[in-house]
Amino acid sequence: MAKAIQKITLNQAENISFDKIELSQKNVRRIKNGVTIEQLAEDIALRGLLQSLNVRPIRDVDGEETGRFDAPAGGRRYKALELLIRQKRMVKTAPTPCIVNRAETTSAEEDSLAENTQREQLHPLDQFRAFKTLSDQGLDVAEVAARFFVTPTFVKQRLKLAAVSPKLLDLYEENEIRIDQLEALAVSDDHVRQEQVWDTVSRSHVREAYYIRRLLTETAVRANDRRAVYVGINAYEAAGGVVMRDLFEQDQGGWLQDPALLEQLVFEKLMADAETLKAEEGWKWVDAAIDFPYGHASGLRRFYGKQAELDAEELAHYHEVKAQHDQLDAEYAEAEDYSEETEARLEELSNELDQFNDRPYIFDPEEVAHGGAFISLGAGGELKVERGFVLPEDEPIVETDDSGASDSDHDNKGDEAVSAAGGVSVNGKPVDSEQREDEDDEICPLADRVIEDLTATRTIALRNALANDPAMAFVAALHAFVLKAFYAHSSNSCLEITMQTTTFSQTQGLGDTVWAKEIEQRHEAWGHDLPNTAVDLWDCLTALDEASRQALFAHCVSLSLNAVIQPWNRRHAAIAHAEQLVQTIGFDMVEAGWTPTVDTYLGRVTKAHILQAVREAKGEQAAQYIDHLKKPDMAREAARLLEGSGWLPEPLRRAVDEAPAEGCDNAIDGAVEDDTKKDANVEPASFQAEDVEGENVAAPQGLDEHRDLDAAE
Repeated sequence: MAKAIQKITLNQAENISFDKIELSQKNVRRIKNGVTIEQLAEDIALRGLLQSLNVRPIRDVDGEETGRFDAPAGGRRYKALELLIRQKRMVKTAPTPCIVNRAETTSAEEDSLAENTQREQLHPLDQFRAFKTLSDQGLDVAEVAARFFVTPTFVKQRLKLAAVSPKLLDLYEENEIRIDQLEALAVSDDHVRQEQVWDTVSRSHVREAYYIRRLLTETAVRANDRRAVYVGINAYEAAGGVVMRDLFEQDQGGWLQDPALLEQLVFEKLMADAETLKAEEGWKWVDAAIDFPYGHASGLRRFYGKQAELDAEELAHYHEVKAQHDQLDAEYAEAEDYSEETEARLEELSNELDQFNDRPYIFDPEEVAHGGAFISLGAGGELKVERGFVLPEDEPIVETDDSGASDSDHDNKGDEAVSAAGGVSVNGKPVDSEQREDEDDEICPLADRVIEDLTATRTIALRNALANDPAMAFVAALHAFVLKAFYAHSSNSCLEITMQTTTFSQTQGLGDTVWAKEIEQRHEAWGHDLPNTAVDLWDCLTALDEASRQALFAHCVSLSLNAVIQPWNRRHAAIAHAEQLVQTIGFDMVEAGWTPTVDTYLGRVTKAHILQAVREAKGEQAAQYIDHLKKPDMAREAARLLEGSGWLPEPLRRAVDEAPAEGCDNAIDGAVEDDTKKDANVEPASFQAEDVEGENVAAPQGLDEHRDLDAAE
């Protein structure tokens, strides 16, 4: 006969006056975790008590119920109700929903433990979807955040996660996607793109969140990119552009999804700014581009503006401010305590002095009329304007009279007009005039051969004199170099020495390097301080102090350095000399700041070269970590691994130090004769030529004792 199944009787629910309930000391929860009592009280005030208290009747010594109850489970709800009573938001006799357990088969501690153990925490996905449902019902982010005592950012994040592709959310529910991976996938709102990226990642060994973000944003442009800064996010969005935002990581403003639209907006704004500059300043032409290749102005004559001189009142005010600054700075240097007020005053005085030094440059209107400017984007998205360039076809024509003298004193940088006072003549006639034999009784011009012989003799004597005056020989060489570096096509030097400057315009991004920018800034500063006319250069150089001459000389000499290896022009001896120079000045590309990136190296070589670089810097295990990736991904991962490692490709490494030569002549001969041995260190079998420019010169001082050079600043 079958045994009857005993039916279960559930504990009854009763409404009990709150003042008859006591908080049991048998509650197993001792550690605070999760929502605070204050937040729970506010939640109960908003929507009532959603879960009853679990109570047991308190019995007397005879086992009879006393009419009071003990609450072993639901202690936090009890304290929240108690707080509402203290706040006089609820009466202490309010009927309280309770589940009364009168069974003797379990203990109060067991009831408390069971209630907390048998519950199941809400799955995060359910929370995401619940927040979305509330949002769909009309609650805004702030209201949802207030009702559940979380921040608005927290709600936005959950809504963003709820908007991920349903297919991927299903995988998350099945624990096939981690929460950090889901957060990375939420960067994009495109479900198709999300699924494509996850499909790629799921078949890869690299499944980290940063890699997912990189794949999702690889075709987008960062909001802090100079193009985005120049155009402005508001203008981009007004034109229909979409910005991706990462609510879970610092994203520096997000990513712009439409690079083509951004490029269009940049060019339109650049053209408008170029037209404005041309109209306002009167330039003949203004060329605009996001970037110009390094050395883009090669072959063009450059002229510079001059800062307006300070009048007597401005000069007096300048000296007054400088005296205040110097006095306060000296007093503060001796003080022992920090003073915020003094710091602020010093900064104020420094800013005022900077306004004097940063006066705008004024250009000659006649030069502007046939000159032009280049307009491009700086590294921070600011407008970069380079003014004062003259095309060869726009050079003003200098007319001369029959004697060869210039009709005009116009002799700017690069002009070859010679004034009458500067012309060379013999017997009152130019040396290149046609010679003729006249009557014996007349004083005739000297014959060409006689003039040639005499001037040859004078040249030899002058060479000897110059050799005995090293200081002036240095100035003469400096004069020739400055003419080449700053005065295009000028030949105002009797020294037959030349200096060639190679621009390397074929190398992308070279102009953005810190070294190229430093050279450009130094060249610009010197250009402002040198005279406009080549005929005035000699007097300027002889007036310079020795330190300024050396700094200017080093700058000009550095412009001629060329250590580039080209497949059609190996230049073995020159490269060997470059290595000697590297060793002598202790130059190192790592210390100079070069790092292997996708653009500078890793994206331009084969996968074998990439793996070799990682293997040399980080070991075989690191190389195996990326050897399965496609080349673009491998290059990016290698750049991350090599960051800070100090690794250099072979063309950028210093050659192994060799034993010093016995003498200067032997060292030079050895460098030339041992090209093959040197070549092993300088030229690997296969690489893409890199060009490096770097110099270490002292800052120039002043043209005279009374005025500081901009180059020194």
